[in-house]
Amino acid sequence: MIAGLLAGCLNVSLEAQRNLPIGLTPEEEQLMMSGSFQFGSTQRGVTAVPSFPVRTMAQWEEVQSLVLTWTSYPAILAQIADAAQEEAQVIIHCSDSNAVKTYLTNAGVPLYNIRYIETSFNSIWIRDYGAHTIYKNEVDSLLLLEWIYNRPRPADDAMPNVYAAFKGIGIHSTTQSPNDLVNTGGNWMVDGFGTAFASKLILDENEPGNPYGVSAKTEAEIDTIMKRYMGISRYIKMETLPYDDIHHIDMHMKLLNEETILVGQFPAGISDGPQIEANLLYVLSNFNSVFGTPYKVIRVPMVPSTSGNWPGAPFGNGAYRNYPNFVFVNKTAIVPVYRTQYDTTAIRILTEALPGYNIVTIDADNSGANLISAGGVIHCITNLIGAADPMLISHQNLPDTYDDQNPYLVDAYITHKSGIASANLYWSLTPGTGYQAVAMTNSGNGHWVANIPAQAVGSHVYYYVEGTAVSGKTQVRPMPAPAGYFHFQVLGTPSNVDEVIAMEMDNIFPNPASSVTCIPVQTNLTFSGSLKMYDMLGKEVTEIYSGSFPMGESRYFIHAEKFPAGVYSVVLERNGGGRFVQQLIIR
Repeated sequence: MIAGLLAGCLNVSLEAQRNLPIGLTPEEEQLMMSGSFQFGSTQRGVTAVPSFPVRTMAQWEEVQSLVLTWTSYPAILAQIADAAQEEAQVIIHCSDSNAVKTYLTNAGVPLYNIRYIETSFNSIWIRDYGAHTIYKNEVDSLLLLEWIYNRPRPADDAMPNVYAAFKGIGIHSTTQSPNDLVNTGGNWMVDGFGTAFASKLILDENEPGNPYGVSAKTEAEIDTIMKRYMGISRYIKMETLPYDDIHHIDMHMKLLNEETILVGQFPAGISDGPQIEANLLYVLSNFNSVFGTPYKVIRVPMVPSTSGNWPGAPFGNGAYRNYPNFVFVNKTAIVPVYRTQYDTTAIRILTEALPGYNIVTIDADNSGANLISAGGVIHCITNLIGAADPMLISHQNLPDTYDDQNPYLVDAYITHKSGIASANLYWSLTPGTGYQAVAMTNSGNGHWVANIPAQAVGSHVYYYVEGTAVSGKTQVRPMPAPAGYFHFQVLGTPSNVDEVIAMEMDNIFPNPASSVTCIPVQTNLTFSGSLKMYDMLGKEVTEIYSGSFPMGESRYFIHAEKFPAGVYSVVLERNGGGRFVQQLIIR
C-alpha cells in the first residue's frame, strides 16, 4: 500500500515539476528501491524481431525532423528551434502550444517550420528516452526503434510512440522478454555501418538483479538484440567513468564521421581524464574504422568552472562542461559553449574538423539558462528523425600523399532505394570554389569511382561527391558541399632518410594565451618523442606530452593561467633526432 502511494505521489510530482535532472532524484531512487515501479509496462510498437535486415542511421546523415520537449530552460530550447528549423522540421512536445508560440515569438523566433504536439511528459532529456532511426534494407522503409528508459518517468518512456504516431512512422520496441532492453540515447553512438559505441552502463543495467525488472542478459545476448533490432554487428563498450554519474559517452566524445572521433581532454591526472585516456587507448588498440584503418582522433578541451572546479569530489565537483555534446542537423552543428576563453579554442577546432558546417553556439552555462548544471547539454535535449527518402553516401577521405605523378582514385559507396542513375566527383585547388566536375563510373556493389588528376608538390586538393538517384533525388557528401569538402595534401616523394618522418607544430592558438591553449602537431608517420615547454632561461616548465605521436594531426593542451606571464618556448622533439620550436606568450 505504501509503495503504491509512493508511486502515485511521484507521478503527480513529476507531472507538476517537469524540471528533473538527467540523473535520478532522491524520490526516484526511493521508488526504484521499493520495486513498485514497473518499467516498460506499456505494450507499444512492434515488439517482434524485425523480419528484415536493418541499419541504424548515423547522426550526421540527412534528417527530416529535430524533436524537443518544451519544459525547463526555454531560452535554450528557443535557440535550438530557431537554428534547427533552417535545416529540418522542428517538433515540440508541450503542454500548451499557444504558450510556446508566444514565447518563441517574443524571443524573435519565426514559426515557419515548427510543429507542436500537446502531450504529457516528465523531463527535457529526450535524447535518452527518444527513439532511434533505423532503415529496412539499408535505405528502404524508415522506422523508429525504442528501448526501455532507465528512469521511472512513464510519460517520457511513452514519448517515442507519441511522435511516431504524429509522423506516421512505424515503431519497433525492445520491451518484451527475452528482448526487453534498458538503454539510453546519451550512451549510444553509431557509424551508420553496424558499429556502435557505449559505456558498460549497458551491461550493468541489464545484468542479473537489475532494478528495472527486465530479464537478465549476458553481453552476448545484448549484442544479439542490437544486431536483430538495429543492425549492430560490432558493439564497442568502454569502462564507465568514475566521476560522470550518468555514464553517458556523449558527455565526452562524439563520432564526426565513420572514422573520426572527437574526444574531450582533461588536464593530466584530473577528474575522468585518466579513464578517458585508457578507454581511448583500448579503442585504438583493438578496433579499426569501417574502412579497415585506424580511427582518427581530434581532441577538444574540457572546461572547468569559473572557480576552477572539475567533475568529481576530489576535484571540486564541477559540472561536466564539454563540447562533444552537440547535435548535427543536416548542414548545421548546434554546439554548447561556456566561456569565451575556452570557446574560442573549441570552435576553431570544430570549424577545422567540420568545414562548411554552420556552427551555431548556445551558452549553456549562465545564470539565466545553466543547463549544464542539470547534468547535460545540447545533445541530451534533442533527438532526430532520419530522412524518409535517404541517399546513403560513404567515402573515406583520401590521405596526404607523396605521389605527384599518378591520379588519385576516389571511391564512394552510394545507394538509394530507387537505384543510382549517376554520380559526379568535384575537385578544386581552392576550397569551396572553382570545382571541376568528373563523371564517376559504377564499379559494382554500390561503389562509384573517378580520378582526380595528379597535382604538384605542395598542392592542397579539395573535393566532394554527388549522387543522383533514379527517382531524381540528389545528395552530396560531405553534406555542406560545396562549402564543405574532403581534403588532402600532396607532400612529394621523400628524397632521403631524414625526410621520411616530417613533423611540425601548426600555429599555437590562442597566442598570446591566458587560459586553455591548443598546440597542434602534424606528422606524416607515427614517431616517439616529447612536447615540452621551457622558460626564457631554458628551464623546463612542464612536459605537455611524452610518448607516441600518431600519424596525422594531434592536438595537445595546456592551461596557460597556471603559468606566470612571460615568453616561453614550446619544443616538439623526436627521439633519435628532429626538433621543432615555437614561441608562446602567456599574459
